[in-house]
Amino acid sequence: MSEMSYRTALVTGASSGLGRGLALWLGKRGVKVYAAARRLSRLEELAQQGKAVGATIEPVELDVSQADVTLARVRELDDACGGLDLVVANAGVGFPTNARNFPWEDARRVIDVNVTGAAATLSAVLPRMVERDRGHLVGISSLASCRGLPQNAAYSASKAFLDTFLESLRVDLHGTGVRVTCIRPGFVKTEITAAIQHPMPFLLEAEPAVELMGQAILRGDDVYGFPWPMARAVGMARWVPNALFDAVASKVL
Repeated sequence: MSEMSYRTALVTGASSGLGRGLALWLGKRGVKVYAAARRLSRLEELAQQGKAVGATIEPVELDVSQADVTLARVRELDDACGGLDLVVANAGVGFPTNARNFPWEDARRVIDVNVTGAAATLSAVLPRMVERDRGHLVGISSLASCRGLPQNAAYSASKAFLDTFLESLRVDLHGTGVRVTCIRPGFVKTEITAAIQHPMPFLLEAEPAVELMGQAILRGDDVYGFPWPMARAVGMARWVPNALFDAVASKVL
């Protein structure tokens, strides 16, 4: 599936950050983008911004934490456009969840959006893509998925779920016309990282991060983590013995 073969795309979490940037990036390349998020006014601003550069972006008010609503709404969009070619489950939230004073309500919000919401978004059109024998499912995970990071039990686990979910879909869909891509960004300047107080190695601006993501989607990568120094370091951390990892990681935050 080449760049020109994407007629339509859905991007969730498109009111800000990477989702907003990716919706505009795709729109500039001739893709009709359904930009979904809770904040409709921001989506309408995005649509106007897209119009100014020749992009077609349709605002879709949607809270992905409402799984049943998400399933129904995504299927409605699929019907309306004659079949979505690309679905990007980008919507995500992150809150500190320190085990010593565990905030269940914050953890539940992370799970509702990052786990249930992402799965509902991708599952909504999966059987239809299989029937059409074409399509591309993309999940925006995180390098934080690779191990359980301190004070981030809910966030790290939610992204680990998405990694494994996408991998299983990819295996099941091997040999079909449906692609599956997992993208794992490191630290990027967004609303989520704006509140982070600890050091953020290899912090990227949103625009170059979106470019890297967009190109990975067009290539149809199975898994793409960036920036590469951080991705390599995190990959090596998988093999660090637990005793050493615990001692070092507990002092990071």
